[in-house]
Amino acid sequence: MPELHYTKSGSGPALLILHGLFGSGKNWHSHMRRFAESFAVYSVDLRNHGQSFHADEMNYPSMAADVAQLIAQLELRDCRILGHSMGGKVAMTLAIQHPALLSRMIVADIAPVAYQHDYDDLIEPILALDLDSFASRTQIDHALRPSIPEDQLRAFLLQNLFRETDGWRWRINWPIIQRDMDELTGFAPLPGDWVGSQPTLFIRGANSDYVGSSEIEVIEHHFSDARIATIDGAGHWLHAEKPLEFSRLALDFLLH
Repeated sequence: MPELHYTKSGSGPALLILHGLFGSGKNWHSHMRRFAESFAVYSVDLRNHGQSFHADEMNYPSMAADVAQLIAQLELRDCRILGHSMGGKVAMTLAIQHPALLSRMIVADIAPVAYQHDYDDLIEPILALDLDSFASRTQIDHALRPSIPEDQLRAFLLQNLFRETDGWRWRINWPIIQRDMDELTGFAPLPGDWVGSQPTLFIRGANSDYVGSSEIEVIEHHFSDARIATIDGAGHWLHAEKPLEFSRLALDFLLH
């Protein structure tokens, strides 16, 4: 079974960071530096993302199995885990499948429920590009601008573009992600009697609609030791929009 790519920093108890959809561990490097003052931090690239392997299967059980294999490979014990969005769903799946592996969990702006999506509006323009016809990253950026007009979002997606000797390539496995998008925005309903006992902090952005009152009901029903914190002025990308507030909440929870 292929192994996930990761970056490690610091020493102490293990803390795994799992990024969100279309991201990579690199997105978390500024937080990683701060967390590394207290933990051995492993910022992981999930399958079909970053520098990790591409696979023809993209769902939460398989991604959680990848992370469990990494924990075993690194011989980690008493792990803390922090997951944002898709990474949060991977973390929760790991807590369901292998609860003994985790001692504490932070889930950032996501809940164990299914969501609607319109990501085809992002993926279709990307798949339509003929990368061999572009000489520069700027040209690719300009080509995507009419379909993806938000500069910040486009820049985030283009972080997955890299140059090889024979041309431009994507680190993300776009076709498989597009095919399995319903798996990624979905989440299998939890068994009615399943309860996670790990101390778990759910952090949500006040301007995000991912964790509302109905999602909180699901969280409180299935996580017996859950806390919910809200960051004012932050949306779904709360760790990037309010980094100091996010890291303060996370460290306070992880260290106590």
